[in-house]
Amino acid sequence: MRRIRVRLDVAYDGTDFSGWAVQPTRRTVAGELTAVLTRLFGTVEGLTVAGRTDAGVHATGQVCHVDVPADRWDALSAALLRKLAGLLPPDVRVLAAAEVPPEFDARFSALSRRYEYRVTDAAWGASPLRRHDTVAWPRPLDLDALNAAAEGLVGEHDYAAFCRRKEHATTIRAVNRLDWRRDPDGILVATVQADAFCQQMVRSLVGAQLFVGDGRRPAAWPAGLLTRRVRADEVTVAPAHGLALVEVTYPDDPADLLARAELTRRRRDADDQPAPPADGTEPTGLSRRDWPAGLSRRD
Repeated sequence: MRRIRVRLDVAYDGTDFSGWAVQPTRRTVAGELTAVLTRLFGTVEGLTVAGRTDAGVHATGQVCHVDVPADRWDALSAALLRKLAGLLPPDVRVLAAAEVPPEFDARFSALSRRYEYRVTDAAWGASPLRRHDTVAWPRPLDLDALNAAAEGLVGEHDYAAFCRRKEHATTIRAVNRLDWRRDPDGILVATVQADAFCQQMVRSLVGAQLFVGDGRRPAAWPAGLLTRRVRADEVTVAPAHGLALVEVTYPDDPADLLARAELTRRRRDADDQPAPPADGTEPTGLSRRDWPAGLSRRD
């Protein structure tokens, strides 16, 4: 059976999902998509996503690919988006579906991923209509302090202090954008872009900067953690619901897709190494009573 590769651009409200990846007893984005795609195409293979979002994290610009029977694609492609809209639950939508070359890999062909994180420091908290995607911070935040903290975190570094370490997985990443803005409605938005991210990295970076923004840490503190080779226990992991994946970029020339995927795989293979043992000298940092209600050191 001849198959063709399809790129899907996906948006979802992560509130009621246990993340992207399929889990047997939990509701996930990939689980919902797989069930509906299988219903339409009969069989689907190789559902692969650009970034596996955690439980509660949203997306407006997620990308995945899947291989489907060519004859079913020919029959369904013209009306596919409407059919998907009718079958998928209201908290997940496929925004675009297009045939792509077999060399396209949603994960390894990607050049960058861009996330945004929304925070309000308003005394009344988050707007009721935005409570699912905006975190209410209990202290006033200084925009200049947030950007001062962000500046030292840009570049290619080992972000072990900000990552949930996986065995034999690298924590070296290249962050090419990290900055904050305050929108006209008063919401503070962090934009974070990198070639890739390790687990909990964005939320940990944001958590560290928020403690600078509210005056409890100096601006140089987050960048100083980049010398660590183990996760910094004193870094707060910011709540999941403030985070959204908003864009994934790929090479403009289809001929470059395979080369990019192969380069990404080689880099990962070269960089992957076991985590070094903790030396027992990590500072304890802020006490639990210093954290905003509902936050924890670890998810």
